[in-house]
Amino acid sequence: MKRICSIYKSPRKNEMYLYVDKRDALTRVPEGLLAAFGAPQHRFDLVLTPERTLAREDVVKVLENIEKQGYHLQMPPPEEEYIEHLPDELLRMNDPV
Repeated sequence: MKRICSIYKSPRKNEMYLYVDKRDALTRVPEGLLAAFGAPQHRFDLVLTPERTLAREDVVKVLENIEKQGYHLQMPPPEEEYIEHLPDELLRMNDPV
């Protein structure tokens, strides 16, 4: 399966992208998703094949989603988890001697 895709960036969420078939453009993307996504900003077009490697997505899954639902939504990577509690060693350092 080979498909020419258009990739759009969300203006609302950093690193969120929509992959769509270039011929269909955004016509198969649900209106609710587009409303939440914001006005899509076209970034580039790309030929996708199962052999191609994408940095953060499984290309086969992207192609399947475009075929079945008309789009693939790439979510931003999870934010790094921050330390919620100080390590015990730091807490003991502040104890009175």
